[in-house]
Amino acid sequence: MKILRSTKHSLRFTTQAKSTLLQSVLTEYGKVVNIFIEHFWEHGLPKKKKAGLLKPVVDLPTTWFTARLRKVAAREAIDMIEASKKRDGDKAKKPTHRGTRMCLSSTIAELRAPVFATEFDHWLHLASIGNGIVLDIPIRLHKRYLRWAECGKRLASYVITKDYVQLCFEIETGPKPTDGLALGIDSGIKTLASTSDRRALGTDIEPFIARKNRCRWGSKGHKRAQRALQQRIHEVVLDTINHVQEQGVSCVVVEDLKNLKYKTKLRRRLSKSMRRTLGAWTYRTWLGRLRMVADANRVCFRTVPPAYTSQRCHACGHTERGNRSGVEFKCRECGHSDNADFNAALNIVERFTSGPYGAGFKPLIIGHETGVH
Repeated sequence: MKILRSTKHSLRFTTQAKSTLLQSVLTEYGKVVNIFIEHFWEHGLPKKKKAGLLKPVVDLPTTWFTARLRKVAAREAIDMIEASKKRDGDKAKKPTHRGTRMCLSSTIAELRAPVFATEFDHWLHLASIGNGIVLDIPIRLHKRYLRWAECGKRLASYVITKDYVQLCFEIETGPKPTDGLALGIDSGIKTLASTSDRRALGTDIEPFIARKNRCRWGSKGHKRAQRALQQRIHEVVLDTINHVQEQGVSCVVVEDLKNLKYKTKLRRRLSKSMRRTLGAWTYRTWLGRLRMVADANRVCFRTVPPAYTSQRCHACGHTERGNRSGVEFKCRECGHSDNADFNAALNIVERFTSGPYGAGFKPLIIGHETGVH
């Protein structure tokens, strides 16, 4: 199995003149990409990226960019449209490039070893831009780069913003397991991770969310609270993966959480304070990092629909809203009682094993009473 990882390298060592020039290139790049988006949105995407980018299409924008860079911008426009349609289907909206970043290939950018100015580890050489512009951006490496460079292959693609350069690596982690123990994980605000083998991880996450919630959005305090929350999430991710490895788990199963705040105000489903709390709880960060670390450690990561996992009784299957009261769960049908989060985690792993979501994987379930069964 191959996974992709990236590293960011600050551009704070770049001179003011180079930063200004880079900003002008980024602004023009955004304009060119938007012209291509407008064209492909109206006339449809080409069947083949390379075959469809002929001279009449490439010459559409009136710009000082070279044809080579215009082709790169056209490919990014195609990728943005495809991503929008894949994410939203028939409800997809025309994307807009904000001119804050550009994705360059080896035809434009090249990472070079230093020749004269050896105080930097590498120089990112940008050429074939237009107007005779040639940029050499200083790059300093760090531990994360060295870690991925040691075990993976650096790709010849670069993401450039006004603040950093992002480098990508392709890492071979070996074949993915197709059978073994499956562990369900319920994600929550009070306890970040509750597992189907009755482990509660990240029980202190709520104060971090509350701290971020109290701060004015965009303030320095809000940014500090955001960093503290992300750091704590990362620590819980590592604790979770360590627990998974200790138990010999081959697959972790989580809820496919998305759009938790969608129309909650319009439908009056949640109070204002709860909507703010959901906004402060960066569950996408939690699930994204959990997936990344799981992939790096050759642990399968699967998702199941989240509907009614907190209301369904794991013992008898009865589903009712009144079954759950806060952190306590008591079934109104059979009287089964349990911690609500652990009950949800068991429902998650059962949904994985009994539905189509476990296709291609032969799971053994980690239970809550007798261990593996």
